[in-house]
Amino acid sequence: MKKEKEIQETSFFKEVYKLVKKVPKGKVTSYGRIAALLGKPRASRAVGYALNALSKTQEQKVPWQRVINSQGKISFRGDTGRSILQKKILEDEGVKFSVNETVDFHLYGWPNLILNSAPRKKRK
Repeated sequence: MKKEKEIQETSFFKEVYKLVKKVPKGKVTSYGRIAALLGKPRASRAVGYALNALSKTQEQKVPWQRVINSQGKISFRGDTGRSILQKKILEDEGVKFSVNETVDFHLYGWPNLILNSAPRKKRK
């Protein structure tokens, strides 16, 4: 059972990396948005685990810095160096932070949809 779960996690992690690579420079998305786009809307924490599991080599290929929390903030707890690095990389890509250290998803969100707002079907 454990082996099967490890295989599934590895497969999920690869899906996360493939999708995160599509986030363009100067844009951000959230852990929850990545999870939802992968068809697993309750797996936002697993998206975070996947990005945290990146090796130094993988970090050069997967733009991990473009994934932030649903409040528009950087989410590294206990690793201030990492959060400072993430903010610097994003700013270098043209992403602006507000006074309260948040990113406006209306301006910088990817895909170009406001989080948690899917078009509703009209009732007949």
